[in-house]
Amino acid sequence: MTKQTVLTGITTTGTPHIGNYLGAIKPAIEASLNSNNNSYFFLADFHALIKCHDPDRVARSTQEIAATWLALGLDTDKATFYRQTDIPEITELTWILTCMTSKGLMNRSHAYKASVDANREAGRQDDDDVTMGLFSYPILMAADILMFNADIIPVGKDQIQHIEMARDIAGRFNHTYGTLFNLPEAQVDEQTQLIPGLDGRKMSKSYDNTIPLFSSSDDLYKLIKQIKTDTREPGEPKDADSSTIFQLYANFATAAEQAQMRAKFDNGIGWGDAKKELFEFLDSYLAKPREEYNRLINDLGFVEQQLLKGAEKARSHAIPFLEEVRVAVGIRPLTWQGSSTAKVEEKQEKEQSAEQVARAEEGRRRAILMQLKPQLDRVNSAEDKSAEAKLLIAEKQSEVETLKKKARQKAQNELDFLREELAELLV
Repeated sequence: MTKQTVLTGITTTGTPHIGNYLGAIKPAIEASLNSNNNSYFFLADFHALIKCHDPDRVARSTQEIAATWLALGLDTDKATFYRQTDIPEITELTWILTCMTSKGLMNRSHAYKASVDANREAGRQDDDDVTMGLFSYPILMAADILMFNADIIPVGKDQIQHIEMARDIAGRFNHTYGTLFNLPEAQVDEQTQLIPGLDGRKMSKSYDNTIPLFSSSDDLYKLIKQIKTDTREPGEPKDADSSTIFQLYANFATAAEQAQMRAKFDNGIGWGDAKKELFEFLDSYLAKPREEYNRLINDLGFVEQQLLKGAEKARSHAIPFLEEVRVAVGIRPLTWQGSSTAKVEEKQEKEQSAEQVARAEEGRRRAILMQLKPQLDRVNSAEDKSAEAKLLIAEKQSEVETLKKKARQKAQNELDFLREELAELLV
């Protein structure tokens, strides 16, 4: 069976928190144990420089994040664990891809547009304080992904656009020079998108509402006591599903443990007691990895050794692959003689297995389904599902007719998918 490559990066600008663990680190480590995956995990320290110009913070964060992954059980013999800056081939590939990327594509980046909007609201010039790092970092992200021809990229919803950009860049390169790059697929786990922070909003360094993963027991309890709650008194039933305390508990607990805690909420547990139970549960759950983390932070030579081991593994792929890319674009020894890119592409297409084709198609369907989930949910929640399905198809058909070229093809693909998914309701 052909393995799929899964790649995850984490930017080195802060201390790992519970949201990072639940949303990225835990699922990534679990995926690395799957023998059908080739797993690549890296510290995105070049990405850190885009917004953080505090060198001590970047360096400290790199130490903390590396130690965190190892403390939580990442097996560096099964996964390739490396620091982005230890792979110089990535930066060279970034330049090659930059030369294939339209400025218009970068103009549409959410991060860039948000900066422009903020400047306009403040009465400043559009590009005030916008660095080329901020403007073009989706190309560096594309190079991170395409260097290892990753198939699956676990991301949050806010990163889906960057995976689509990587696909666009890869497609343009492949069309120009011959097929060297896979088209990656974003993988979004809806369950991990809304890890609540201390104030009830999504846990994020931007909101300063995080719970550091390896806080001391005393600090962990102090933070948990800061979680916002409503005014319901002890003895009054409480809504577990709207409670940050219960949601955090549920993300770590088994189904049976969740049921027990839910019953306590129904029976009116006091908020102070609920916070104490959450603290005791998390403190016990994190005790062993916290101990290992503290050991590793005091043995950074070992952590460095693991990263360099990973870099060696990563470069064993990156060096020869970058040479293929160089040859494809015409950066070759003067004496080079070889097959044309057209012949290389033809050979690769012939060698592609039916299984790979099927996997690519399934990945495409997953990506479309992810985009169309709100529309399908709308139909499923309607009283008259058949009428709602027909209305949705009519709206999508109208949208297709107003679009041009690439946007029209994308919308047509979505329309075809909707017709397949809703076929029984459209009869």
